[in-house]
Amino acid sequence: MAEFLEISSVYKTGKKLGPVEMLRAIKLAIASEFEAIQIYQQIMESTDDKRIINVLKEITNDEKHHAGGLYKLLELLSPSDLKEYEHGYDETLENFTDDE
Repeated sequence: MAEFLEISSVYKTGKKLGPVEMLRAIKLAIASEFEAIQIYQQIMESTDDKRIINVLKEITNDEKHHAGGLYKLLELLSPSDLKEYEHGYDETLENFTDDE
């Protein structure tokens, strides 16, 4: 997967992505959306300027919408991945208690 360490390596002029490459590209895009969210949240926490905070809150929400859309694509294109994610979700619910 090293070829997807940089977003520029996803697109190759004249070459369409195959199914495996497309899934990798979508996963990279999802990770990139979460990275952007983290960056914007850190900037918001580093300022008291309400104008900056308000703009970045809106941008952060947009990034969350993008991540959701990409995740839905991942679900549609790879049902086997979805089963694994759901397994992890269920496992977490089983192990998550308020006792600790």
